Amino acid sequence: MVTPTTTTMEAPPPPPPPPHIVIIPTPGMGHLIPLAEFARRLTHLHHDNISITFTTLSSSSNKAEQSILSSLPPSITSLTLPPPPLSDLPSDLKIESLISLALSRSLPSLRHVISSLPDVSALVVDLFGTDAFDVAEEFNIPKYIFFPSTAMTLSLFKHLPDLDRSVSCEYRDSPDPVRLPGCVPLRGSDLLDPVQDRTNDAYKWVLHHTKRYGLADGIFLNSFEDLEPGPIRALTEPGSKPSVYPIGPLVRAGGPGGSEDSTGCLEWLDRQPTGSVLFVCFGSGGTLSVDQLTELAAGLEMSGQRFLWVVKSPSKVSNSSFFSAATSDDPFEFLPEGFVERTKGRGMMVPSWAPQSQVSLSIILIMFLY
Repeated sequence: MVTPTTTTMEAPPPPPPPPHIVIIPTPGMGHLIPLAEFARRLTHLHHDNISITFTTLSSSSNKAEQSILSSLPPSITSLTLPPPPLSDLPSDLKIESLISLALSRSLPSLRHVISSLPDVSALVVDLFGTDAFDVAEEFNIPKYIFFPSTAMTLSLFKHLPDLDRSVSCEYRDSPDPVRLPGCVPLRGSDLLDPVQDRTNDAYKWVLHHTKRYGLADGIFLNSFEDLEPGPIRALTEPGSKPSVYPIGPLVRAGGPGGSEDSTGCLEWLDRQPTGSVLFVCFGSGGTLSVDQLTELAAGLEMSGQRFLWVVKSPSKVSNSSFFSAATSDDPFEFLPEGFVERTKGRGMMVPSWAPQSQVSLSIILIMFLY
């Protein structure tokens, strides 16, 4: 008599865990917003089957930043590193040096965070975050750069070490144009501000980072070939290292949190005659002193010009918006007495932040109408 046997089917192996990406923007809304959109795009493309830890520096924390972080999808975990020691730094330090030092001094905290996370698949930093590569290499994690600016700027950054070796004078004093692959020739005086003084620490920090770009496993570029065909073709030639991936444009509509215009400035702008409005905005880090704010208000009032002004609380420190919350919840408190009433109708003031993409679109449409 033969006894029947039972065949046991082996259980299929469990699916691999979703990839876990750590993203680190350096301080500044111009760094935070594109990287937040990059994180949002990753979750959309992977149908939320991806885990992202979005890591910011506490020294850049403010209401606009918190609004952006709170709007991220649930699959993105936001955390803030402890504040690094910065009190020993001179008050006139340029912003490129300041944000680079903020990140480099935060590496012990970043190391602790990454050691506590399960199986990190990749580390993504922005253009001034390459010192974080040291931590990635300790844990054998692939490392990438998200470059939020143009392809021409990336070409300059990739070739800056060569320029530094071949040009002996200040770039603005060089008689020869700067020639970058796929780009139109540039005068040295037209290069970015932080590379105009080679004795300044800002230049040394930019050069430091650009020398480390070759350590990246890839660079995500916030541009696209139809916009910058020459530079992008040169950057993506076969064999070019590191590989460059044009994935742009990544832009955010609405206010800091991606919401609709809550200030009414777009509706007000639509009611103004075509080409009649002056847009006054000094960027995410630009900060005026009290005297400068008062002088600007007086100039706008006396000009008789229609204007849309993004008003920020004043500070004695340039670019203070990068590293500290505003000194007042209401920047209008610092405007000259009666200014708002006297300019009512032809002036529109927005506190701290405006939906700049829509404002810019309105300006572009006006240009086309002309």
